[in-house]
Amino acid sequence: MIDAVGVEVVAYRPDLAADFARLNREWIERYFEIEPADERTLGDPEQHVIAPGGAIFFALRNAEAVGTVALIPHGEDCFELAKMAVTETAQGLGIGRLLMNACLEHARAADVGRVFLITNSVLTPAVSLYESVGFRRLEGLSDGRFARGDLEMELRLD
Repeated sequence: MIDAVGVEVVAYRPDLAADFARLNREWIERYFEIEPADERTLGDPEQHVIAPGGAIFFALRNAEAVGTVALIPHGEDCFELAKMAVTETAQGLGIGRLLMNACLEHARAADVGRVFLITNSVLTPAVSLYESVGFRRLEGLSDGRFARGDLEMELRLD
């Protein structure tokens, strides 16, 4: 389905793997540094996201990938929302919300009880988006994969 600003959200296809890496490298390198966990996921999203039962969505505008997000399974009842990125020239168009809605629809269809994410508090537009759909901040961090992670949030779906 194409929305009012001409954006279509589509599921992962192998021909979009390079866009998954490109979009995420853009924001990570702008604010932080690429870490080993990033390299693994961005280098082989099929193995690290799709094969274990996850999903990746892309926002396409004029057939160009301008945004992406992943849902990575963590156990039987949980997904991690990860690697959400919207290219700088397409920010402010509601693309992050479209991608978020695709993720939450997928998570609900998979009947998981919880979606969590690790982010950084400096990313205020992203944190605001997460809070607007019901994610709440948790005390402390349960995940130490990323040096840049200083905020964990969760959304209960059950």
